[in-house]
Parts: sequence; C-alpha cells; structure tokens
Amino acid sequence: MARPVMITCAVTGSADTTRKNGNVPVTPREIARDVIAAAEAGACIAHIHVRDPESKLESRDPALFDEVVSRVRESGTDILLNLTTAIGTRVMFDDATPMRLSPVTDFLLPEERTRHVARNRPQLCSLDLCTMMYGDEPYINLPNHIRSIAETARHHGVKPEIEIFNPGDLVLLKEMIGDRLFVEPLVVQFVLGVRYGAPATARSLLALLDELPPRSVWTAFATGVNALPMAAQSILLGGHVRVGLEDNLWVAKNVPATNAALVEQAVRLVESVGERPATAQEARLILGIGPVASGG
Repeated sequence: MARPVMITCAVTGSADTTRKNGNVPVTPREIARDVIAAAEAGACIAHIHVRDPESKLESRDPALFDEVVSRVRESGTDILLNLTTAIGTRVMFDDATPMRLSPVTDFLLPEERTRHVARNRPQLCSLDLCTMMYGDEPYINLPNHIRSIAETARHHGVKPEIEIFNPGDLVLLKEMIGDRLFVEPLVVQFVLGVRYGAPATARSLLALLDELPPRSVWTAFATGVNALPMAAQSILLGGHVRVGLEDNLWVAKNVPATNAALVEQAVRLVESVGERPATAQEARLILGIGPVASGG
C-alpha cells in the first residue's frame, strides 16, 4: 500500500525575499490565502511566520499571528498549523567594543517567543535546537530557553517540531528526551544546506538519521536548487516533505513560484515514487495529535 507522506508548506519565512518574488505573501490576509491554497493543492501542514505589512520584513507581533490563524480557521480549511518560535534569536556585537552588544540585537525571553503560540494553540510549533552562525550573525538558542519553549508548548497541548541543523543538535535533543519534555512520537525536521549547517547531501542526511532517536517522525528539507532533490531523498528514506516560498522562490529556472505551485510539484514527486500525499486527518494520526479546543 502507498505510504501517506505529509507535505508541509512554509508559506513566507523571515528573509527579505519579497523583492525577489512578488508572490511571497506579506499581510495576514495574503498569508492565510496562501495557507488555504496550499491545503487545496495537497499540503496538510502550514508553517507560518508573519511580516510587517508596511516594511514587508519579519514581525513577531502576536496580533498578526492571531489574524492569520483566525482567517484560516474561519475558512473551515482542514490543515494543521505550525507557528514559528524562531524569533528573537539574533545577537550582534558592537564593532568598536565587542564586549558590548549592538543596539540592533534582537534576543528575546522564551515567553516572548511563545506568546502567539500560547494565544492560538496551534497543533505544532517549531523548536530550533541550534546555536550557530547564520550568515554573519550569531543565531543563539540557549538550552534553558529551548527547554522553556518546550515546556510552554507541552502545557498548551502543542507539539514541537524539533529543528535539527547540525549533528550536535541531536546530542542536545537526546538530553532533553531524558528530561521528559516531549510526548512521543517526536517530530523532527532536518534543515540542510543552510550556510554553516549540515550540507544538503544524501551522505549528510544518512549520518543524521543514524543518530535519530527511536519513535521519531521526520522530515528533511533544503533550500533553493537543493529543495526538490532533498524532498525526493526524504521520501525515499521514509521521511516527509517540506516546500514553500520560505525555502525556495522558483518553481523552475527563472519561473517565480507560488506556494500552491510548489505544493503541486511536491504532490507529483510523492506520487511519482508510488506514495500519496497525507490528508490532515492522517497527519494527526501520524503525529499523535488531535484537534485543539479552539477549532484548529
């Protein structure tokens, strides 16, 4: 029998990508519209960041998350929502006095990073375990902050999607499993090909899978030109799929993508290897979660 493969659509992301592709949704109305279109195209999970409608840059305003979630839920669309907590993690040092932080540092307490999760109680939220260089800036997730975010998610009945960028992140994960912070099955996502992270290669993915804790549901994805090849490798090795304009702006060379078009491409890929896209209800069973009281 064909295996149900979950397709996640990461609809907008946090990078300054709107100038490269005008299809990147910005306003809550646009983001919700793309979530609904992704569901209609075959996605069963939507990963959500929000943007400031004026600057078009990443925002952490809980009201923007509230509006996106409300619009999707009110539409009656059956799709699982996965809200980011990857906000407030950037640390910048003062060039003249490196012992001081630059005023543009954006580093938040865990309760600020999860306020929108507590308010909206999605089925999933992301949980980055990495501390690494992200471009030219330190990207920092302190272990005590990670544990606090995991505890908040568990308190509100939200399943963390555990993001793995490097092999060392799996060491931390195993320590956290011992702290009983997660309910099985674990939901793990390998983020490959990010600068200074694990490379987007089959050899890299296999090495990470060798250290994957048992009873884990997993996805591997990569960005840009590596997005589709890594999706194929993830399916063939028993994982699931993530696509979307957060990760890849092009559906083909010089052809700007839409979120729906990327999901449709993923559906064709899943079916081409004899599997089938999972429904939202099947995703709940795979992930071991149920609907939240507020209708999500």
